[in-house]
Amino acid sequence: MPTDVNAGLATLSDQLILATVLLYVFAMIGYALDLGFGRGRGAGRPVAAGRGAQAKVAVTAGAVQTLDRPADGADGSDASEAPNGGSGDRQDRPAGGAPPAWAARAATVAVTLSGLGWVAHLGAIITRGLAVGRWPWGNMYEFVVAICFAAVTAFLVMQARQPVRFLGAFVSLAAALGLGFAVRYLHVQAGPVVPALNSYWIAIHVTAAICASGLFILAGVAGILYLTRGDGPSRLPGRAELDRVAHRAIVIAFPIWTFAVIAGALWADKAWGRYWGWDPKEVWSFIAWIAYAAYLHARATAGWRGRAAVIIQLVAFGCLLFNLVGVNIFLSGLHSYAQVP
Repeated sequence: MPTDVNAGLATLSDQLILATVLLYVFAMIGYALDLGFGRGRGAGRPVAAGRGAQAKVAVTAGAVQTLDRPADGADGSDASEAPNGGSGDRQDRPAGGAPPAWAARAATVAVTLSGLGWVAHLGAIITRGLAVGRWPWGNMYEFVVAICFAAVTAFLVMQARQPVRFLGAFVSLAAALGLGFAVRYLHVQAGPVVPALNSYWIAIHVTAAICASGLFILAGVAGILYLTRGDGPSRLPGRAELDRVAHRAIVIAFPIWTFAVIAGALWADKAWGRYWGWDPKEVWSFIAWIAYAAYLHARATAGWRGRAAVIIQLVAFGCLLFNLVGVNIFLSGLHSYAQVP
């Protein structure tokens, strides 16, 4: 390990990453139990009791549908879905009605473990940065760790604003797998970066790319659930709601990614004397931008909803993942300083 690296903090960072993986795995189990046996759809609403109350809920759901959604099929979703985007708790719930008490506790434990994992994850990033005295995303290992952190942060922020707890199991799984991949295949000892990365632009360009990528991952998870969800009763929300969650995340992420691409061009001009040079990383960043722009354009002008829009979104997501990981591993260029072991 280089002499200018704080070995104690670097070791602590590695240990916190391992703790984070464990916390996310246990949180995933808690979210899965809540999704399978809890109140359903993560909305946290009590189940209406009695035939009259059920009729009132149905009428209310129809009113919400009229206010918040177009008519059945207008958004590309299946007209057979239950109102308000769900399959209906009454179809999913056993005859006993209320979920078991341990299922409610599983939800609380899952949320708590997610928060603890987030804190440990943040601590791992901070201690890595302090150990080397720089922004802690100067190689592929640090970059993937930061993207996983951004994805979990996006989920926790969205969960605080709307009922998306159903995404918890899948986001936690994605974060745990991403961190496991980083530890197993991308980990490098903490140390200085190449001279090209010793710039304030790393705090601007790379940070923006990380934030946008975290939101794109959240949208990608929602899109995959859309395609895998069956037509019958399900503990997941309806396809229309999954489509809305993905769209909202992309609407926020796209301008951030646009800024990241522009900032990267400005950094390239400062470092290499040109804004654009057809480097593989530049090309694939632009391809991902075009793909997400096509998704937003299709929804805004052609009114696409549902499966067609989700397929475009997932193609864009594939381009993004290849740009973030594949380009650095399989292609060579001016950005090939990721220090992949």
